[in-house]
Amino acid sequence: MQKTVAKKVVLSGNGLHSGKPARLSICPASAEYGIWFRRVDITDKNNLIPALYDSVSDTRMCTRLANAEGVEVSTVEHVMAALAGTGVQNALIEIDGPEVPIMDGSSDLFVRAILDAGVQEQDAPVRAIRILKEVSIQFDDTTAILKSSDTLKIDFSIDFADKAIGRQQKQLEMANGAFVRELSDCRTFCMHSDVEALKAVGLALGGGLDNAIVVDNGTVLNPDGFRRFDECVRHKMLDALGDLALAGAPILGKYIGVRAGHRATNMLLHELFSTPNAWEMVVCNSAQTEMLPGAHIQAEDIALSA
Repeated sequence: MQKTVAKKVVLSGNGLHSGKPARLSICPASAEYGIWFRRVDITDKNNLIPALYDSVSDTRMCTRLANAEGVEVSTVEHVMAALAGTGVQNALIEIDGPEVPIMDGSSDLFVRAILDAGVQEQDAPVRAIRILKEVSIQFDDTTAILKSSDTLKIDFSIDFADKAIGRQQKQLEMANGAFVRELSDCRTFCMHSDVEALKAVGLALGGGLDNAIVVDNGTVLNPDGFRRFDECVRHKMLDALGDLALAGAPILGKYIGVRAGHRATNMLLHELFSTPNAWEMVVCNSAQTEMLPGAHIQAEDIALSA
């Protein structure tokens, strides 16, 4: 069965890149609605933006969506990951600013709010995108691949010169609440040396140690350090799930990312949907539905991610 939130979820905070405050509401939606954003602060033009891969307008440091009239919302990946990770296929996300609040830099507070509100089943079957043959993209030292698998798996590798991060690799089957327990609390990260450069081009204006991990020459500047020893690669997996959710349906396939990010995942979805016979839309049977990321999650699972 498809799912939506049982009641409206409301959160507020500043944007990581814009630094501007925003109020965000995740509202229940009917079956087959999908995920849409509505810029409620814009009333003189179409303010609805579909949460789909072909609406992505920018992937520098975050994922930004735009509609045909140029109405945008950015940094959507963490809330999209929370929706995918809790099994919500239908929702209207109302927001009164240009950027989704960064919260603590992870999906944790979105997940907590969704589970607190509850998830409601709807009388409609779950459809999923099953990968039939391998597709890939590559540029510079980045690789992203989607290949056949009965369930969604994410295999991610990163390699950073700063010894506080270094090389990290992790693979997870995204079933039975794995996202909530293993990834949802993992925060975005950056190098201290990059902060001023980002601000110079209008990014990371709202960034700080309360919403990002900052490392500098082998040292984690956050007083409490990492939440997990491999928090950085786990956050990249979180981002990947959020960006894959822009496919418009859950994916049955294995995603492999090597030094990948928002740009690579979006390019990969474009490659997938432009490749003949690379995928098919299927109606999930009960066994497949039970292996999707949002199945078998309870509020108690949150404690396991602490």
